[in-house]
Amino acid sequence: MSERIYLSKAHVTEVEEGFVLDAVRSGWVAPLGPHVDAFEAEIAERAGVEHALALSSGTAALHLALLHLGARPGSVVLCASMTFAATANAIAYTGAEPVFVDSRDSDGNVDADLMLKAADDLAREGREVVAACSVDLFGRACDYPTLEAGLADRGIPLVEDAAESLGASFAGRPAGSFGRAAVLSFNGNKIMTTSGGGMLVSDDADLIAHARKLSTQAREPVPWYEHTEIGYNYRLSNVLAALGRGQLSRLDEMISRRREIRSTYVAGLGDLEGVRFLFDDDARYVDNCWLTTLVVDRHDVSADMMVAAMDREQIEARHLWKPMHLQPVHSTSRIFDEGVSSRLFAQGLTLPSGSALTDAEIERVITTLRGVLS
Repeated sequence: MSERIYLSKAHVTEVEEGFVLDAVRSGWVAPLGPHVDAFEAEIAERAGVEHALALSSGTAALHLALLHLGARPGSVVLCASMTFAATANAIAYTGAEPVFVDSRDSDGNVDADLMLKAADDLAREGREVVAACSVDLFGRACDYPTLEAGLADRGIPLVEDAAESLGASFAGRPAGSFGRAAVLSFNGNKIMTTSGGGMLVSDDADLIAHARKLSTQAREPVPWYEHTEIGYNYRLSNVLAALGRGQLSRLDEMISRRREIRSTYVAGLGDLEGVRFLFDDDARYVDNCWLTTLVVDRHDVSADMMVAAMDREQIEARHLWKPMHLQPVHSTSRIFDEGVSSRLFAQGLTLPSGSALTDAEIERVITTLRGVLS
């Protein structure tokens, strides 16, 4: 039987091994340490912002950002519906009400105009919208000119969920630099990893300082353990930060390989009936190509069928994110819906895209999927 091809395995080399060995030998093996400090500075520079805070996950970063912005019971946070559960979960942690917004058809990212309409409708109802969360899906930035300006006019802070988009950009501006704050994820399947971890990035020094305090159990700066607000154990370890620094040194190389993989998929599958890829040729967008995603607009093919057929051939392919408004846990939540994200979920597929994949493995994916769709 052929060896299984995975969706997005971590790509780790001797470079990362050297960084981790340095951290272990230094004795800094717990949260905080010199590699954490250096990692924060390097990520801030890469994202084009002034400040960064290394944390245990991207979810933790989003939670802390929303707390600082005033998310609490009785308030509302707008959120893209097509996203991983972590985005909505972080809103729920604060007690705020998530209100979901549908996607645009071209790339699955949130419909910016619809999100602004949702904000207006909620304002007319007297609801307090304390923040809006965009999500850069599969390595592509959202329509930030529309979102940033429109939300700013309405006095609503934007939080960019850039968990999937480090290394991408819009009109030359890096993912992670939009809105009041942004969150990054370094989970094991991301474009680069710290095994598990994340980062909160922002130009807002007060936001980062407050989040930093909350992330270390909200300790007050006195010689004993003093607490005036609820805190969390959210900091990143020095060992994992060292792994992240090694990965970051190779990020451009890994992005370049994922772009090559996407180009190979487009060349090998783009001629099939009903197949379209979730991106367009708008030169303002530069994707990191974390995952290559496609949609098959045919009545005789579904995402379920494609995933099952690929699995039989030992190839891991997955559905697009199941929209939050279709999730049982959010079944009572409000949705501004035009049916786009539901349709993308039913017909969409993510393909193996890891930077360590070989050309032969990519050709095997193409051959298998062509057989399914032919």
